[in-house]
Order: sequence, then structure tokens, then C-alpha cells
Amino acid sequence: MGERIIELEHATVKRQGINILDDVSLTVQQGEHLAIIGPNGAGKSTLVQVISEEIHPLYNPLSKRVLFNQQRWQVLELRKKLGIVSQSLQYLCNSTYKAWEITASGFFSSIGLDFHHQVTEEQLAKVQKTMMSFDVWKLKDKQMNRLSSGEARRILLCRASVHNPQVMLLDEAVSNLDFPSRHQYRQSLEQLSEEGKTLILATHELSEIIPAIQRIVVMNQGKIVADGPKQEIMKEEILSNIYGTKVFIDEREGLFTAWC
Repeated sequence: MGERIIELEHATVKRQGINILDDVSLTVQQGEHLAIIGPNGAGKSTLVQVISEEIHPLYNPLSKRVLFNQQRWQVLELRKKLGIVSQSLQYLCNSTYKAWEITASGFFSSIGLDFHHQVTEEQLAKVQKTMMSFDVWKLKDKQMNRLSSGEARRILLCRASVHNPQVMLLDEAVSNLDFPSRHQYRQSLEQLSEEGKTLILATHELSEIIPAIQRIVVMNQGKIVADGPKQEIMKEEILSNIYGTKVFIDEREGLFTAWC
């Protein structure tokens, strides 16, 4: 395992007087893949947004956020190291922009391209290479609002990957996908893992957790309530306790499913 690339200590986020992230500490090392799971409202998305600096925790003399050995970042510089895919980002990208334009906008941390975005030949070549690697180059001229959910999600993976970030932050990224699209999505995650990216998934869909992800962080009511190896955490007793109802788990070929 490599060096520490994410260090959070004592992070608290309040919304309308309620702690939606409650004194959370988390360390992630280079090349370590982890999934953040838990009920709706547990704080998963907020934790991802704190990591990506979309949200800032409350000031606390004990709190710390060190990303890639640095405490202060210009957001555009940080975006070069983090690739982000989320449900909210897909809503923003559901537009008349073409698929290749959304992919290229990853260079500028924008949604699509505007008159002041000058795309270089080198960047265009990277767009083509990235879209071909995710098998979506054939969709390059289709408008985003004409794509299926699965196609749009893979374009967002292209947008997140185009500048070759070290870390991929994926927040509820299989929401609304059918079975074939989920399978393609998992293949894309495996491909990113093979490329040496660090994967951080926030999900309530256990089938999204590919075999390469070996660490599970469980959240509930804004706190991390369990953190450890996948085989130790993915137990019916532990998950039943977290979700407050009897949970059944099945594992096949390294993939988990759960039901009540």
C-alpha cells in the first residue's frame, strides 16, 4: 500500500443545526479501494463532498483535511487529482452538450464547453483515447439528454478520467441503472482499478462493490460506525444492526447482494 493521500480528522458538517457529519476521521492510502455504505441520510455523500472540497467542515482546532500531502488547494488544481461521478453531476450534465464536449469539460471542471474554453489538439486526442477505452467513442456526437442512463454514466466516467486523476470519487453512481448497464459500469470500475486509480465509492447498492474493493466504511447518523476488511464487515449481523432491520446477504463470484 502506498502513502497517505487523504487524511480527515474530526470533520463536522452541520445543516439546519443538525450534524450531518459528526466528528468523522478517515485516512486513505494510495492504491487503497474502499466503499462507504450505510442507510440514506447516513452522511455518505457529505463525506465524499468534504473529501472533494465541495463542502468545508466546521472550524475546530483539532480538525484537519490533508489531501495529497497538502492542506490548502486551489480547486482547479485539486480537480486534476480527483475524478468525480455523482447522481447530481449527471443531472447537471443532462443537457444538449455532446458527449465529447462533456468529456472534454473535465479539463476545465466545467459542465460542457463555453466560448472561453480552448481545447488543444493534445486534449482532443486524450478525449478520443479515454472515450474509446470506455467504449463510448461511437456516442461522441450524441447529445447528453439523448443518452440512456447507462451511457450517460460512462460519459461521466470519461469526464472524470480524462485528466488522469489519482483518485476516483463515485457517489451513488449506479442509481437508476438496469442490469446490463450495472455490469458495464462494474467493468469500468475494474478497468480503473487496473490502471492504478484509488477508488472511493459511496453506495447503498452492495452489488456495485467490485472484488478489488477490500475495505468497507459503514456510516450511520453522520458517524463512521465500522471500518475494516470487506469479509469482516459484510456480515448479516453487522448490517442488520446498522439498517435496523433483518438483512440477508449473498456472495457470488466476489460480489455481494443484500435484501431485507
